[in-house]
Amino acid sequence: MGRWKGIVLIILGSMLWGASGPMMEWVLKESNLSVPFFLTVRLIVAGVCILAFLKIKGKPIYTIWKEKSWLKQLIIFGIFGMLGVQYTFVAAIEASNASIATLLQFLGPIYIVVFLSWKSKMFPPKYQIIGIIGTLVGLFFLLTNAKFDQLLISNEALFWGLAVGVAFSVYTVYPARLMKEWGVLIIVGWGMLIGGVVLAFISQIWRSNEWEVLASYPFNLMTFIIILIATIAFILFLTSMKYITPVETSILSSMEPLTAMVISVIWLGQVFGAWQYVGVVVMLVFVTWLSIAGKIKWKRKGKMAN
Repeated sequence: MGRWKGIVLIILGSMLWGASGPMMEWVLKESNLSVPFFLTVRLIVAGVCILAFLKIKGKPIYTIWKEKSWLKQLIIFGIFGMLGVQYTFVAAIEASNASIATLLQFLGPIYIVVFLSWKSKMFPPKYQIIGIIGTLVGLFFLLTNAKFDQLLISNEALFWGLAVGVAFSVYTVYPARLMKEWGVLIIVGWGMLIGGVVLAFISQIWRSNEWEVLASYPFNLMTFIIILIATIAFILFLTSMKYITPVETSILSSMEPLTAMVISVIWLGQVFGAWQYVGVVVMLVFVTWLSIAGKIKWKRKGKMAN
């Protein structure tokens, strides 16, 4: 029963997170809100909501601020991890579309493999090389529709899209010790709030003339819905990990880009070529392979040792 609960939670969480992408795309394009302004509001409100949720449940959310070594790591994560991945993702949506941005985010495992191989000064194992090559082939189909003489997105969109993968890998690897020590939601909540406050000072949001646009209908309603479903999605995603394995999480989280693509096609009228759809499938298959092949290999080694 617990396993099925986890499966339902991860599917719902991934679909809600995937749906938030096209919604952000619509808000940015229809309202002309800037990325820094929109993201500042989103991060601060979402961070406050998560921390308030924990406070209501009786969690000690301020204790980490009394530990200087942990606080330093938290601030680094908030700025370079949380703000980094959120800013590049929203910028990629603005420069291209939600489907492309969500799929390019899935390049994160490749950057992690490359970094760990460089750090250990060892060539990646065969299964990782297969996963990387397969993912890059899928990316080629996605960005060119299998035509060598064209790129279907701008150089700016490609830059932000690749930056999403880099930022996502930092976001995934760096806070592992923090989250293990203090809990995922506390770190994410403070990470969002810290990232939002830093961006607010950089962009000087209090001087912005975009408040009137944000306060007008339907942009105020859509922004509220985006913040709400994205926060719920994250909670559902994290809760699911109590009931299912990382392998199942990797596979089922592919619902995120698929949801973003379906909504973009139906609602926003996004058009993809036949080879782009092939690229999406190939990317998802090989990114999933990267996530699960190593775990399968280690399980086999463990059984042989026993």
